Formats: sequence, C-alpha cells, structure tokens
Amino acid sequence: MSGTTQPVDVYAAVEASAGLIDVTCAHDKVWPVLKAYEDVLPQAIIAFRVATNARHEGEFDCRFTMPVSIDPYLRARAHGFVTETGRPAETLLADIQRTCPIDSYGIDFGVVGGFRKIWVYFPGGHSQSLAALRDLPSMPPALAENFDFFAERGLADKVDVVAVDYRSGTVNLYFTGFTGEVSRPSEVLAMHRAMGMPDPSEQMLRFCEKAFGFYTTLSWDSPHIQRFAFSVKTQDPLSLPARLGPKIEHFLQNVAYGGDDPKMVYAAMTSSGEEYYKLQTYYRFRTRSRLDLMPSIDHATDAA
Repeated sequence: MSGTTQPVDVYAAVEASAGLIDVTCAHDKVWPVLKAYEDVLPQAIIAFRVATNARHEGEFDCRFTMPVSIDPYLRARAHGFVTETGRPAETLLADIQRTCPIDSYGIDFGVVGGFRKIWVYFPGGHSQSLAALRDLPSMPPALAENFDFFAERGLADKVDVVAVDYRSGTVNLYFTGFTGEVSRPSEVLAMHRAMGMPDPSEQMLRFCEKAFGFYTTLSWDSPHIQRFAFSVKTQDPLSLPARLGPKIEHFLQNVAYGGDDPKMVYAAMTSSGEEYYKLQTYYRFRTRSRLDLMPSIDHATDAA
C-alpha cells in the first residue's frame, strides 16, 4: 500500500505509525517540516525508521527524498529548522555542492525532536571519491585521520551517500559496491578491533555477512570513528539474525503501509560499545528508484 502525499495524510500516517511503538507525535515539530517541503512530497520516497537503542527510545523518525533542484539546507534555514552558529556542519553541504556531482537529496526528522539531518545522494553507479570528501574545508578531520583505514579495505571510491546530522554534529558516510571480504565475520571483527571498539556479538557478525553496504559516523569533536552500521535489504526482517525486540516486531506486524515493499535493517555498534538495530520501512516506495539497485538477501536466496 502506498500512502497519499498531502501533508495532512502524511502527518496522519506518521502519527498512527509512531503510536505503534507508543511514541506521541509533536505537531509543532512535524507539521512545519511537512508544510515546508510540501511541494516535494508527491514525488518523494517516504520512509519511517525505528531503532532499539537507548538514544532513540521514545522517538520515531521520518525521512523523504527530493530533487537536486531544491536546496534542502537553504529551505530548512528559511523555516527556522537550523540556526547558523558558525559550526562547520553548517557549510558542509555547500562544500559538497561545489565539489561533487549530486543526484538528489533527502531530509530526516523525528516526531519528538524535529528536523535533524540532510542526505546527499551521489549519482547511481558513480560513487564519490573519499579523497575528494576528505579535502573539503568543512569535513570532520576524523576522515583524514582514518583515510588509510578505508583505503586499505578498497573503499576509497565507494561513497554513495553522505548525511549531515545538524542536531548531533556528526556526518555519516555510506559505502556500497564493496567486495564481500569487507562483510565477512573475520573482517568485521578486525575493523571493530582496529578502531578500538568492542567485539560484535556472534549474532551481529552473522547479520553483517548479508550486508550490501555499511556506514560510518564521524564527528568534529573526535579523531575516532564513532559508529559502524551494516545494511541489509529484505522483505522479511523477522527472519534475520537480529534482536529487533518486541516493539519493532509489533510495529512490523501492524504498520499499515509498505507491506509488500522492501525493508532496510541496520546493525550498528557505537564507540561506547552499544550494539543495536534499526528498521526502515516505507510509507511510499518507488520502483525503479536507486533503492532497487541495492541487492536484497531475499533475491539472493531465491536465486540459490
């Protein structure tokens, strides 16, 4: 089922879906975002996300895409969702726009916390160079500090998406198109140990074997990688080796939208040692989108 895209209908769907995990939608946080980007909703991919970690307890996230003709940051600033304070995060999108080809954008907001993040999608099949991103004036120095870590694993030209989180002051770099070596249990374990992170559980290592991509989180406040998260695309998240927990299972079994659409599941480990899972499901999915380029474990299973 694909939802309609009038702001009032999207709001109702967000409110009802958040209620499935006992989260109350704050009208003054959600409605202004939907109205500010009302013109992009008819063509947008619209997704909902829930997570099992303590930081996201009591929150429910919504995200949607928009064309490259619209600058999401300028609009967010015009509507008061971000305030200029001189932080480098505020100029990173402009640096990317001047340097890199861009396919499209997306934004992310919470029903409690409001506007949070802007996504930059590079053209499909044309991943961005990590060196070009490293050299941007406003990129966190942590990328330069850890450049060799990524390059040694064949990831120097595999960046598909960048996300800037204005609330937490962090950047996510999303890598796809890597060899299966990166997601093998031994390599996932080695990556965490190289970054001084705790060993992932056996369950998480089995999950990562199925991953088509992963992302890493960097901040301006530390030279260290803050988080690894591996991504799996599937029709049946409950079949994965993942501790989704009763709230997310209840959400999956009762959400009214996107029953036949793929789901994205992320297994994450933070530098503090917290291991958790995130589920992304779709209120409005579009076939022939860049998401269809991502391999699904269900297709791999069918082929076998």
